[in-house]
Amino acid sequence: MHKPHNISCLIVDDEAIAREIIETHLSKFQNVNVVASCSSALEAFNHISNDTIDLIFLDINMPEISGISFAKSINRDVKVIFTTAYRDYAVEGFELKAVDYLLKPISFERLEKALNNYYEIYGTKEQNTTSGYFESEFMFVRSNRKMIKIDYDAIIYIESYSDYLKIHLKDQTIITRETITAIEAKLPKQRFLRIHRSYIVAVSCIQSFTNEHITINNIAIPISRSYKKEVLRHLEKF
Repeated sequence: MHKPHNISCLIVDDEAIAREIIETHLSKFQNVNVVASCSSALEAFNHISNDTIDLIFLDINMPEISGISFAKSINRDVKVIFTTAYRDYAVEGFELKAVDYLLKPISFERLEKALNNYYEIYGTKEQNTTSGYFESEFMFVRSNRKMIKIDYDAIIYIESYSDYLKIHLKDQTIITRETITAIEAKLPKQRFLRIHRSYIVAVSCIQSFTNEHITINNIAIPISRSYKKEVLRHLEKF
């Protein structure tokens, strides 16, 4: 199943912090390339003239040239996702056939949904994840009063202790107060496997398995009865 083609994006917003938030979210997607982050429509015009742009994250309420005016002036082959702090602009945005309309402050989950909307309309119809077309390569968890970035590739297995989790990485262990069900929802399903109400394992780290245990890092992790059928069905495909 092939991955979607790369998308070349512009971010256009007169507020620096708003541009930074969108750029940070987009950095999590391998298939998205931010060509430029522009503080005005005039700056964005130069990039549209000189670069191949597929998609623009466009603020509506900007000085000199508004996002609405800018969207009306560009080639319709360049698609637009409007961003704004004002709900009142939504109707006009959708009249311009915008891909989506994001209300600030923009969350990662909402932006991911907007990207998937773009791909459903303008990209390949084949999906490369169970939840959407785009798969981020890391997540953030709260530990010791700060948000810690965890690369999915670094995770070996996760174990639950009622009200907190131990996320075992290749070089350290992160403790976070989160449920295993909540963390499972964040993980790419094709790369991780729930084998017990208290354990999730990285499929790539499995050394061996039986009907009762999976071995990772020479540690035998139990497969519970309720998960056994699905776990064995999944592993026997390889």
